[in-house]
Amino acid sequence: MSQPEPRIAPLTPPYPPRIQAQFDRIMRGAPPLVLFRVMAGHSRAWDKFRAGGLLDPGPLSLRQREIVIDRTCALTGCEYEWGVHVAIFAGPAKLTAEEIRATVEGDAASPCWSLAEQALIAAVDALHHLATLSDAEFAALANHYDEAQILEIMLLCGFYRTVSYLANGLRLPLEQIAARFPA
Repeated sequence: MSQPEPRIAPLTPPYPPRIQAQFDRIMRGAPPLVLFRVMAGHSRAWDKFRAGGLLDPGPLSLRQREIVIDRTCALTGCEYEWGVHVAIFAGPAKLTAEEIRATVEGDAASPCWSLAEQALIAAVDALHHLATLSDAEFAALANHYDEAQILEIMLLCGFYRTVSYLANGLRLPLEQIAARFPA
């Protein structure tokens, strides 16, 4: 089954030198993702998008960051971004097949998660469904994460909800390298 064309056409090679240099920096030699190619065709949107990126080393571990991103993308039904992150980061983040599946089909009570990760999943779920955290959810997070980490969790949820809006709303075709949601 062929995939739909994106609603906004992505750039095609050869890319302008400035854009090629940015792709090289982001992708480290791999071909640029369709999402990046679409965004880079619109300089204001591309500059704002790149400025909001949260993939640099931050206060969360790679594993924590990826749990937040994967769960956020799963909740928004964004197989495109979920699949890219699972394909690229699940191994380095040491996420097991059971944990990857739980980001889509599980919840905070899934037995594969540690207590700290259960608090993380519960926070992502609350932010997704209610756009806030209850006092109990915030306290559970604070038992395991410091203020900088809690802010990063909220920022990741918001940024990857935006990424999900873009990927879903533009109907981006799934990347060939990307994982697929569990059947």
